[in-house]
Amino acid sequence: MSSSVSHPEYRLPPNVKPSHYDLTIRTHLENQTFDGFVDVHLDVLQDTSELTFNSSDLTLSSPSVYSETLASFTDVDPSITFNKKRGRATVKLAKALPGGSKAKLRIFYEGKLLSNMTGYYKSVWDHDGKKDYYSLTQFEATYARRAFPCWDEPLLKATFSVNMISRINTVNLSNMPVKSENVYSTSTDSSDDSLASSLASLQIGEVNDQWKITRFEKSPPMSTYLVAYANGVFEYLESSYTSPLSGKSRPLRVYATPNFVHLTQFALDVKAKTLPLYEKVFDIEYPLPKLDTLVASDFDAGAMENWGLITGRTSAFLIDPVKSDLAGKQRVASTQSHEVAHMWFGDIVTMKWWDNLYLNEGTMGEVIIIDKVFPEWNVHSNFIGDHLNAALLLDSKLSSHPIEVDVPDAEQIDQIFDSLSYSKAGSVLRMLANYVGEEVFLKGVSIYLKKHLYGNSVTDDLWSGVAEASGIDVSKVMNNWVTKMGYPVIKVSEVEGGICVRQDRFLESGPAKEKDNQTIWTVPLALLSVGKDGKPTIDNSLILDTREKTIPLDTSKPYKLNANTTGVYRVLYSPDITAKISNEAAKPDSIFSLNDRIGLVLDSVALAKAGFSDTASMFTLIDGLRAEKEYLVWQSISDGFSNVASTWWENREILDLCNGFARQVYRPLVKRLGFEYPAGEHSSTIKLRTDAITVAAVRGDEEVIKELQSRFNYLVETGDDSRIPPDLEAVTYRIAVTHGGREQWEYVKGINEAGKTPTSRIAAIRALGHAQDLALAEETLDYMWTKAKDQDFHYFFGGLSTNNKTKRLLRSYLFENYDKITARFAGNSMYKYLIRGSISSFSSEKDAQEIEEFFKGKDNSKYDMVLAQCLDGIRAKAKWCERSTTEVKQWLENWKKRNGGA
Repeated sequence: MSSSVSHPEYRLPPNVKPSHYDLTIRTHLENQTFDGFVDVHLDVLQDTSELTFNSSDLTLSSPSVYSETLASFTDVDPSITFNKKRGRATVKLAKALPGGSKAKLRIFYEGKLLSNMTGYYKSVWDHDGKKDYYSLTQFEATYARRAFPCWDEPLLKATFSVNMISRINTVNLSNMPVKSENVYSTSTDSSDDSLASSLASLQIGEVNDQWKITRFEKSPPMSTYLVAYANGVFEYLESSYTSPLSGKSRPLRVYATPNFVHLTQFALDVKAKTLPLYEKVFDIEYPLPKLDTLVASDFDAGAMENWGLITGRTSAFLIDPVKSDLAGKQRVASTQSHEVAHMWFGDIVTMKWWDNLYLNEGTMGEVIIIDKVFPEWNVHSNFIGDHLNAALLLDSKLSSHPIEVDVPDAEQIDQIFDSLSYSKAGSVLRMLANYVGEEVFLKGVSIYLKKHLYGNSVTDDLWSGVAEASGIDVSKVMNNWVTKMGYPVIKVSEVEGGICVRQDRFLESGPAKEKDNQTIWTVPLALLSVGKDGKPTIDNSLILDTREKTIPLDTSKPYKLNANTTGVYRVLYSPDITAKISNEAAKPDSIFSLNDRIGLVLDSVALAKAGFSDTASMFTLIDGLRAEKEYLVWQSISDGFSNVASTWWENREILDLCNGFARQVYRPLVKRLGFEYPAGEHSSTIKLRTDAITVAAVRGDEEVIKELQSRFNYLVETGDDSRIPPDLEAVTYRIAVTHGGREQWEYVKGINEAGKTPTSRIAAIRALGHAQDLALAEETLDYMWTKAKDQDFHYFFGGLSTNNKTKRLLRSYLFENYDKITARFAGNSMYKYLIRGSISSFSSEKDAQEIEEFFKGKDNSKYDMVLAQCLDGIRAKAKWCERSTTEVKQWLENWKKRNGGA
C-alpha cells in the first residue's frame, strides 16, 4: 500500500487542493535575504475553517483569504500556528469555506539565503580576487516549503506564474520563458491594484532605479519540487533544436557564472542532440517553450530536473573543450541525458508519492539515448558495472529496501535517493525491456506517458502500458522485483537430459535463512546455448517462476544463463560447470559476449565474498582472463582486486600477495598501451590504459610510480601540465601525494584552489586524502573544514577512507566532531554520504560493534538506512575474512611460486 494512503498523519489534510500559484520573490543578494508573497488559488474540497500548508524556516505574515464563491474576504486569525517537526503552518478562519467552492490565500514571507544548498539558497563564486553571490533553488524532495508557503506534495500539482524582483544588473531565471521585464516603479503594476499594493508593502518603490521586475509565462501543472528560479550575474551559450514531431524550433541555453560559461559547450551540444531523440522514442513533443541548464558552484545533488530549468553542480556539466578526460565527458553526457529524460519521466508524468520515486529515476534514458549519440562508448555494457552491479551490491544486504519503498516521513525521503531507486530500478526495467523486446518496451512507455500527461502515476500504470504494447501480463512478471527487497541467486546443476535451476535469495553474508528466503521471483533466464549448427542462440522466453525447475539442454556444449547479463540476479554453477564456462570465456573466439564476460567476473567476486563459492575460483577466473582485450572486463577484474584489498587491508601478508598478483596481471597491459593518448583512439582503449596504469600504480608497481612521479615533477618545476594527460590526472596526483611529502601535498592543494576545471579540482581533493604522514592527514581535515565547499566534503572523505593509513583517523574525526558535522550537514543529502564514507571501509566484527555503540541513542532518522547498510557490509567482510583467509593466502602463495614473484 502506498505511503500516502497508509500513513495519513504525514500528509496534508485533503480539504483543499491548490490549482494555481501567483508567486512573487524579491532577492536581495547584498543582504543575503529574500521576501515576497504568494497567492494560492484553491479548490475547496470539503467544508473547512482552517488551511494547513507546508512552510519551514520562513517568517510568515499578513494572511488573507478571499472566497470566490462568497465574493468576500474571510476574517483570518493573524497569528499563524506552526508544526515545526512536520514543516507545516495553519491559518484559522472565522467563517468556514464551503466545500465545492474556490478561494485564494495570500500570505507574505521572508527568509534568509543560506549556504545549505536546499530551498532558496546562496552560492558563491570567485572573480577579480573577490567572492560574490548568486541565488538558486533546490526543492526536491521537500524543500520548496523553505522558499515559499505551498502544498509541498508531488500529487498536488498546480500551475505557476512567477514574478522575480531583483537588482537591474542581474539575470532572473525560472521554469518558463520571460514574459516581460521592466525597471520597477510604482506605476508598473497599476493595471493590477491588488498586486501593486502588495509590491508597495515590500518597500521597493523607494529605490526604483536599482530594481527590476521579471514576469515569467504561466507554467503547465507541475509539482512544487519541480519549481525553480535563480538570480545572479549569469552568462550563457545558446543553441536550439527542431522538434521531429512538430517542426517547431526551441531555444536551448546553458547558464553559468562568467568564469565557467566557456566550459558549457559540450553539455549544450548533448542537450541539443538528445531532446529530439527523446521526442521520437516517447512520441511526445517536449511541451515547454525552452529548456535551460544552470550550472551551480554549490549544489547538493549531482543535478536536478526542474522543468525547463535543469540545475546541477559544476562537475556534472562543465568540460574543458581543449583538455578533457573521457570519463568526464561521459559523466556530463550521462547527467545531461538523464535530466532531459526527466522532462517526461517525472516532470510531465510524476509519481503520486515518493514511494514510487523509481518511476522518475529508473528511466534508463542515459543508456538508450546516449548509445544513439555516442555508440562508440558502449554504454549498454558500461551499465553492468556502473549500475547493475552497484544495485546488486546494495540489495544483497538484509538492510536493503524494496524499489517501491514505504517512505511516509519527510525525514526518510532523502535516504531513498540511492542505488536501488536509481540503479536497481533501471536494471529491472532493462531486464523487462530485454524480455519483451526494447522496441515493444519503449512503445509501452509511450502509452504510459500519454495516458498520464500532466498527471501522476503509480507502478501499475507503467506495467499497464507495457502490457498493452506486449500482450504480456507484465504485473505478474515484475511485481516482486519492485515490491520485495533482494534478488535471487540461480543455482545451476546438470542432470540427465538438461539442467536443474533453483532460486534462493542472495545475501552477501551467506545463504539466506528460511525467514529471509520467502520470495519467489519471476526470473527471465535468458539461456544461451549452442545449436546443432554450432552457432550460439539465446532463448529469452524461458521463465523461472517456481523455486526450481528442470530445463532440457545439451550440456555437452557450452551454455550460460543470464545471457548478456541482462537479469537482476547472480548465477551459481557447480564447480565442474564453472571450470567449463571459465575455459570458454578465456578463448579468443569465445561464444560469450563482452557483457557475458563482465557478468561472469562480477558474479565470481560476489559469490566468493558471500561464501557460495571458493575465493580461489574467483582468482582462477581472473588469472585465466589475462589475455582479455576489452576494458570493461578488466574493470570487473580490478573490482575483484579492490574487494580483496579492502577486506584484508589490515593483513599485511595477504595485501602484499594480492598487490603482487595485481601488478603482474596489469604490467603487460601498461607496457603494451604506454602512457600517451593518441588522437582518435577508441574510447575502450583510452579507458583500459587509464585503468591499467591506475591499478598498477595503486598496487605498487615501481616503474609506473616513477613514471607518474616524473610527470608530476615536471609540472612542479615548469608549471606545464602537458605531460599529464587529463585521463591520468587523478592517479598522478594520488601517487604524488602517497609517495611524497609536504611539498607534493601543498602543490596538489594548490591545484584544487586554482580550480581550472571541476575534474582537476576533484582529482586533487581526493589525492589530498592519500598522504601517509598523519600530520598531513590532520591538516587535510582542518583544510576541509575551514576552506572546502560543503558540496566537496564527500570527495575529501572518499580519499581518506581509501587510504589504509587514515581510515581510522577519519572515523575518529566523525566521532569527535559528530555534533558540529550534524549541525552543518543534517539539512541536506550530503549528510548520509559523510556517515557512510567514515564507517563503511572496515572489515572486522570489533569495528562493527564499536560503530554500533557510538551511534546508540543518537538521532539517526536521517541516516538509519545507511548506518544499517554499512554495518551489514562490515560484517559481511568480517565473515569473508574468517572463512577464507587461509584459502586466499595459500592460493596467492602458490600463484607467486608458479609465476616467480611480483
